[in-house]
Amino acid sequence: MRELNFPFDGKDIIRKRLALKKALLSDGTVRVRKKVAVLGGSTTNHIVSALELFLLNFGIEPEFYQSEYNKFYEDAVFGNPELDSFAPDIIYIHTTSRNLTLLPESPAEKPERVQQRLDEQFGIFRQVWESLIQRYSCPIIQNNFEQPLFRRTGSYDGWSVTGHGAFIERMNVMFSDYARNAHGLYIHDTNYLSAVCGLSRWHDAEAWYLYKYAMSTAVIPDLAYSLACIIKSIYGKNHKVIDLDLDNTLWGGVIGDDGQEGIEIGPETAVGQAYEEFQSFIKGYKDYGVLLAVCSKNEKENALLGLQHPSSILSPSDFVSIKANWEPKDRNIAEAADELSLGLDSFVFVDDNPAECAIVEGQLPMVQTVNLSNVHDAMYKLTRGGYFEVTSVSEDDMHRSEMYKANAQRAAQRKEFESYEDYLLSLDMNAVICGFKPIYIQRITQLTNKSNQFNLTTRRYTENEIHEISLSPDHICLCGRLLDKFGDNGIVSVIIGKCRGNELDIELWLMSCRVLKRDMELAMLDELVRLAKEKGISRLNGFYYKTLKNHLVSELYGTFGFTCDSTAENGDSVWHMDIENYENKNKVIKIRDKENNNEQ
Repeated sequence: MRELNFPFDGKDIIRKRLALKKALLSDGTVRVRKKVAVLGGSTTNHIVSALELFLLNFGIEPEFYQSEYNKFYEDAVFGNPELDSFAPDIIYIHTTSRNLTLLPESPAEKPERVQQRLDEQFGIFRQVWESLIQRYSCPIIQNNFEQPLFRRTGSYDGWSVTGHGAFIERMNVMFSDYARNAHGLYIHDTNYLSAVCGLSRWHDAEAWYLYKYAMSTAVIPDLAYSLACIIKSIYGKNHKVIDLDLDNTLWGGVIGDDGQEGIEIGPETAVGQAYEEFQSFIKGYKDYGVLLAVCSKNEKENALLGLQHPSSILSPSDFVSIKANWEPKDRNIAEAADELSLGLDSFVFVDDNPAECAIVEGQLPMVQTVNLSNVHDAMYKLTRGGYFEVTSVSEDDMHRSEMYKANAQRAAQRKEFESYEDYLLSLDMNAVICGFKPIYIQRITQLTNKSNQFNLTTRRYTENEIHEISLSPDHICLCGRLLDKFGDNGIVSVIIGKCRGNELDIELWLMSCRVLKRDMELAMLDELVRLAKEKGISRLNGFYYKTLKNHLVSELYGTFGFTCDSTAENGDSVWHMDIENYENKNKVIKIRDKENNNEQ
């Protein structure tokens, strides 16, 4: 629903929230259901109402628990039967600067006493986090703190030992330092959000005194949207591609008319500097695993010429897809999505022409559009839009662009072979299949929340849950990394099996879409059977739970030789296979031991 996309009208959302909710729930979208516990240091009703709308728009149907007013500490540390019964999937701690009870009281306080106050105040929150993690093992989102609107001593308040502003800044740093090394704790940066909204707009004394809202109702939609972006990122619902126009988007001017020497990019002019900054900003997304693509009405040679400008920050090699032709842009975006094996909801389209944006919106409503009226406006919309909200960065993320370009090379080579098996053999594929090593936990968690097509049960896991399962003696956990002559695909497949006597229930089996039809599933099955036999397992039980996107694997177990025990009316099915006389099925992938590089 575009009314809920950034930039939005917050007042309009609050006024129409019931109608918007009704429309969202009746639009036919299949959403994942999540239980969200909101532990507040102030009133949270309006926050929950707005948060629900944004989550529904992101494909998440929430159920909420709210603590009583300012009972976040008691619920977390001493427990609450109602919260226990609720069994949250995610917990949001809504605290603000008004919940800091140990701020310095006198300019005469010694630095040691101020540090003691900081440590004691931080200790209260650390006790909250540790108690919640121990009790619920689910992701926790914690606000950091906004600056106060009033400062008795002016700028001195921001850097003096006893200044409240300085105290808050130091507390925010302590939060960040702790969260970087804690599994499943995420900081919601209300310090930035309050600054970008404006502190005079953020603070509202009347809202506090009358209703105990720690911020003005006008900014509640901004806070709820920012929070929803973190939640959608945790559950793998980020966008993946920035698809960019060229003329007057990545440079000033029209390359076809002005030539390479006539476009504006670089330090020589004010306009050129702006586009240089925009290109640098866009290229930074690539370092976090966002794919870059071109969608331009242009001649291909002119497009490449513009990207080869001496002052261009972006080069042709930075893009996984370059569509420069005279076809409609919505058609080019759809073709790029098909070639990259990505859904259209993975794309954010940036163009200076509002008419082109409107056409894409009309033809491809799943694609988000950003109309570039000027580069700073586009950078702001991409920033606040939260399309690529980061909650973790894995090694694979930083090399994703190279992986997708290597996939294009594989697709090109496939055309040279009449036999598909000969093509697979030509790739010289090697797999490293192992347990859930700590270095892979983050990537494994990402895959469990992002993979939809090759995913038999579509179970979602938090990082804490994956870590606990990796240590469980009752589970067989496998992750697979696939390499070939074009490069390393990274961790692409995950299996979780639960031991039950002499049987193994396959609770999760997924594979990244970028290695579909490469026989990696056969290599994973061979290794699963080998480890199962070592544990005295004689029977594997497989489960297929039908979703809108996983029809691809509805008969997968049957192709492996499993027997179908039952099929439900909704398409779910249960399968089994006795493994006593199992013979390896993988014929084209060599299995390597990563540590000594030996084939197994």
